[in-house]
Amino acid sequence: MGKTSAGRISILGLFAAIIILQNYVPMIGYLPVGPLNITTIHITVIIAAVVLGPGDGAIVGGIWGVVDWIRALTVTSSALGNIVMANPLISVVPRILIGLIAGWLFAKLARPNNRLTMPLVISGIVGSLINTVLVLGGIALFFGNGSAILAAINFRALTPYILFVAGTNGIPEAIAAGILVPLIAAPLLKYTKLGQQRFKH
Repeated sequence: MGKTSAGRISILGLFAAIIILQNYVPMIGYLPVGPLNITTIHITVIIAAVVLGPGDGAIVGGIWGVVDWIRALTVTSSALGNIVMANPLISVVPRILIGLIAGWLFAKLARPNNRLTMPLVISGIVGSLINTVLVLGGIALFFGNGSAILAAINFRALTPYILFVAGTNGIPEAIAAGILVPLIAAPLLKYTKLGQQRFKH
């Protein structure tokens, strides 16, 4: 049990390190594709969730959210992005729910000795859409009527544009998750002890 716990903590630390790198190293966590900026960090969270379980997936998602929240407070990326992500209900909570729900869904769909491809595809797509829907919902809820923090920006006028861009990003992000999560997570589930334990009852 001690070795298992130590191994799990080590894997959690590895996922945390990957999340931090993806946030701060260009072209790793956010890929420019034409006019879009495609996020790949949610894929790391979903992989952690299906390999380690929903609880650890929520932890990894929370790490992403906290790092994103800190970046919004300390690093100037864009005026809109900094204001939106400075709200932890937008930057942190959706990312926790990605890991929690994707891990739970995979546990419900996957069965021992059955092919894992479809459960992984579904978990990847749903996890990605959770991020998109909750972040967009947070933007509409908290900033749809304007922002007292930066009165010079008309958030009421810009919100439809923000939601359109983010929603357009959400489709390729969900497709990417549906492809990459099975490709990466299936070998981890099959060939690692922690992955194999996901199917023990």
